[in-house]
Order: sequence, then structure tokens, then C-alpha cells
Amino acid sequence: MTAPAIRVLVAEDQSAVRAGLVLILRSAPDIEVAGEAADGEQAVELARELRPDLVLMDVQMPRLDGVSATRAIVAERLADVLVLTTFDLDEYVFGALRAGAAGFLLKNTEARDLLEAVRTVARGEGIVAPAVTRRLITEFASARAPGTTSDPAVLEPLTRREREVLSCIGEGLSNAQIAERLGMAEGTVKTHVSRLLGKLGLRSRVQAAVLAQELGI
Repeated sequence: MTAPAIRVLVAEDQSAVRAGLVLILRSAPDIEVAGEAADGEQAVELARELRPDLVLMDVQMPRLDGVSATRAIVAERLADVLVLTTFDLDEYVFGALRAGAAGFLLKNTEARDLLEAVRTVARGEGIVAPAVTRRLITEFASARAPGTTSDPAVLEPLTRREREVLSCIGEGLSNAQIAERLGMAEGTVKTHVSRLLGKLGLRSRVQAAVLAQELGI
């Protein structure tokens, strides 16, 4: 039985860039373009209406910026958000991660990497481009104001296994890699990830990775 296509909403204010992204996405048989938005407000409205699996979100858009739109979409649990940015480390990316984005991509990403990133996020694995994301996580954690480091006590509700999974997330490992390292089924890893996010009150896997980095686990 064929798995249902991943439904993607493309939010990008530059029509030429948006058309290019749509063209790339439509080239994949397992991905469907559910809709297109030219600004942040429209992105939120269409996410509510269409309930896509994922929103490909530009950060710099009129009416409502991509960070604010991401915050609204994630808060209402309408879809996962994969952020597009021109710069690999900037205030927009940090803001998007705080807002609960599942990951980010540079706009000059190769077509095949864009498609794989969409599939990765759709699988519930929000960390995209591990080498870049590890650097981002480190920068994000170190950029916090002194005294705002998370209290290790927040980990108390976690089981030993959930702490091990959190540690692996902090290293930027995928579910498959975590399963191999810890000797468990990939489906079990997904369950642990979901539970630990709930216990920690986190919106995304990337936020969990930042927490793991901050606490040095």
C-alpha cells in the first residue's frame, strides 16, 4: 500500500522563488503542493484551511514575518514548519527555533536536499543538515543571556531511556541512528521522542537538542 503524499504549503513572498520551490516539490512523486502563500498572514490562514503536513516558510515576508507565522502555526498545531533563510546563522533563524520550527534550510540548498529535508521533517525528525544544525544549536545555546541556562531539574520527569534519547538528539542523530546506537526499534525511538517533548513542554526536536546542549547531557 502506497503511503499518502506529504502535503506541503509553500510560503514565500518572491513569486519567482516560490515558483521554483513549487517546481522542485512537484518533481517528487511522494510530495504534494497543498497551497501557496505570498505573506505570513496568508500562510497562517491557509495552514488553518488546508491542514498541510508541513509549511515551507520564508522568514522575511510582508504583513506578518515568517517567525510570527511559525509561532502561530506551531501554537495551533496546524503543521510542522521548515524555515527557509538566506543566512545560516542569523536572528531570524534563532527566532524561528524559539517559535518551534522543526528545522531550517538555506535558500541555496540543492533540489535533492530540499526534498530530503521535507521527507525528514515529515518523518518527525526535525534536525536538518546535521553539520550546520549542530553549529546552530551551539550558537543558539551560547547566545542565551547569562543566568538563563536551563535547570537540570527539568529532566527529572524523564526515564533513563528518555534521557539517553535526548542526549542523542543533542548530538544531531536521526531516529534511525538513535535506534542503532541504543539497540531499539525506530518506532520505539519515535515514541520516546514524542513523550520526552511532552514531558519537557517543548514544541520541536530542535528545541530538545538545544536543551541537551545547554545541560551538557
